[in-house]
Amino acid sequence: MITLKARFIGNSLGVTLPREVTDRLKVKSGDAVYLTESPDGYRLTPYNPEFARQMSKAEEVMHRYRDALKQLSK
Repeated sequence: MITLKARFIGNSLGVTLPREVTDRLKVKSGDAVYLTESPDGYRLTPYNPEFARQMSKAEEVMHRYRDALKQLSK
């Protein structure tokens, strides 16, 4: 377990992530991270869940219309 301490950063309240956490998440200064609510609390991830949902839908459409898309690519 890692305990984070909330502190003011300008007019905002924030936490600083330890190096071991940023290394494991593979995030660097300036990268976006996403905090999402889950049934057991919150989840911090470098992956945008909305983008993942959109890509899943796009893959469904590409699979459904693969023959038409193949013809259009010629």
